[in-house]
Amino acid sequence: MKIRGTVAAALASAGILLAGWQTGTQAGGISTVASNTTAAGAPGATGTGTSGSAGSAGSSSSSGTTGSSGSAGSGPSSSSNASGTYKGTTVQTRFGPVQVQITVANGKITDVTALQLTNTDGKSIQISNRAAPLLKSKVLAAQSANVQTVSGATITSDAYLTSLQAAIDAANL
Repeated sequence: MKIRGTVAAALASAGILLAGWQTGTQAGGISTVASNTTAAGAPGATGTGTSGSAGSAGSSSSSGTTGSSGSAGSGPSSSSNASGTYKGTTVQTRFGPVQVQITVANGKITDVTALQLTNTDGKSIQISNRAAPLLKSKVLAAQSANVQTVSGATITSDAYLTSLQAAIDAANL
């Protein structure tokens, strides 16, 4: 049973890395961000984006770098007065999809909303419902995706933080 869980976790991590690698290579290795803003920095602007790479703690991608929970973008530097709502990518896990959305005001993350959380069974729903508020408070305090995962919710935490990093990249924070 333990071996099956380890193999499943390794396959899930490999799938996330592969999806991130494919996303990054579709634009010639450069992170791509598509945003739909009503005006530069206008309140109420919305955007969506994809991250150039995705990873999980301790895994290495084909380029030899270690991912932690997403990666910093290589795009433009952060805008101090960015405002709007930005969706992260949907990250598939063995327990279901995870996607988050951030609200940004004056270059600061003011809210993190989980649009999708793991949902394959009652236990995964229970774990997600426990982890999401903890992750939200950590992210709001840190103003980044560079936070520790929630104990007992590693897969959900890694997917949450990967989607969050994509949203942060889309917001150019």
